Amino acid sequence: MTKTIVFDLDNTLYAYDPCHTAGFRAVTDYAAAALGIASEDFPALHREGDLLLRAHAGENAAAIHSRLIRYQLILEMLGLPIFHAPRMEKRYWDAYFAEVKPEPGTRETLENLREQGYRVGVGTNMTAPQQYEKLRLLGLLALVDFMVCSEEVNAEKPDPKLFARCAEKAGCAAGECLFVGDDPERDIRGALAAGMPAVWLRRSDTGEVPEGVPAIEKLDALPAVLAAMK
Repeated sequence: MTKTIVFDLDNTLYAYDPCHTAGFRAVTDYAAAALGIASEDFPALHREGDLLLRAHAGENAAAIHSRLIRYQLILEMLGLPIFHAPRMEKRYWDAYFAEVKPEPGTRETLENLREQGYRVGVGTNMTAPQQYEKLRLLGLLALVDFMVCSEEVNAEKPDPKLFARCAEKAGCAAGECLFVGDDPERDIRGALAAGMPAVWLRRSDTGEVPEGVPAIEKLDALPAVLAAMK
């Protein structure tokens, strides 16, 4: 019997792509204006910074999401002053957060689930401050009973540690939690491997999910899926 619904955050409770596009454009513009880096050259430099960060931090640490460290590494690689790094990070997140918008039906879905007696959690890859701010901007923070981010458990989905911590905070067995996410590998296969049933929010046609996993197009379809599972 399902007692708790755990949601991925990015690209599940809101649309990620418009936010990242705005943030990346803002930091690209800063790099061009303040550092003289051509806009067409910045994406390749950004990828190099990302590879460097992953090489030092590993692939399973929330530190790989740190914009500040990534920009610092790019500046060090180019021999440029690192005082630009926090400015670049701020440009990115200011532009990103300005685009975080609640989608129709999301808040109502969480309210509906809570009214039915379900606990609501968030299980997400990323660092805590940014995830709290996203939930605040979405108007969902008061509807969430707990959150587990990869920074807390030092492990990224699909690592079972993150899902196990979600079940621990939910106060029930993994099989009594339902994980809802958009990523077939990190969210869906990760949850299933940890013994947690899952629902795939199909934002695109990419990726395959195991047979028998419910797929929904919008979050407001979730209550009906739960009703059918009883």
